[in-house]
Amino acid sequence: MPHLVEELRAEADAAIAAMRAAALAARQVHARAELMRHMLTTARKVKDKPKAEAVETVVREWMDAWNLDRHDWPHIAREMEAFTAAFHDYANDPSNTHDARLRESCAALDAALAKQDTSISEQMAFRSQCAHRWWELVEPTPADLPGAKPRPSIPASRPDAPFWEAGCADFCR
Repeated sequence: MPHLVEELRAEADAAIAAMRAAALAARQVHARAELMRHMLTTARKVKDKPKAEAVETVVREWMDAWNLDRHDWPHIAREMEAFTAAFHDYANDPSNTHDARLRESCAALDAALAKQDTSISEQMAFRSQCAHRWWELVEPTPADLPGAKPRPSIPASRPDAPFWEAGCADFCR
């Protein structure tokens, strides 16, 4: 039978592992959900404009928010255009048909991003001007992220490791 110290240590390790898995999953899902919320909000703002103009406005805004130059990332821009067009249609008619198209274009955008070793969630968390600070505490932005720019929502001094790897001195000041 384990003694109290060993028993508590094993319980703590199991709890930390579960918390780590839950935090990483929550960051991925929340970052993805935030993009969808932002996209729908933005699409609703321009839904009465001609579709081509509305799509161009939103794509430019998001490529800028993600700090991606459209000319350097044409394959991502193409998928973002289709994704944005699907949001435009959904904003004007939130039907099952448009929801299915939205899902398809979302999967296509994620597939294009995966070819660049990234995802919608990582773009939101690592590049977006709309990033939530807690995402950085769960998975810090890689120091060598190409084209990364300062973001107002993320403090200049940021963690180098997830919060569960930091010692008390990092959080208990």
